[in-house]
Amino acid sequence: MADEQTFDVLLNEFRRVGVDPDTFSAMLAIRPEDALRALRALPDAAGPSAFLRQLRSDGVSVPMAGQGPDAKPLAKAERQRRNKSA
Repeated sequence: MADEQTFDVLLNEFRRVGVDPDTFSAMLAIRPEDALRALRALPDAAGPSAFLRQLRSDGVSVPMAGQGPDAKPLAKAERQRRNKSA
């Protein structure tokens, strides 16, 4: 697929699944073909958590928020929430 066509297909799949690609920073770290494979395996409105689970079940390494070279530090409340749920 041409890059522009791939991008259009990805955007449509993100919308169908309920993932906002503008706010989903993990997208910067995965290959388009991996994202598309995971998205196509999901039902409509599955949401971002289901997308991440599907990527991981497909063996795709997805950085968590606050990790990676361009990661922004987590807000204090977010860190506390994550620490309590771990």
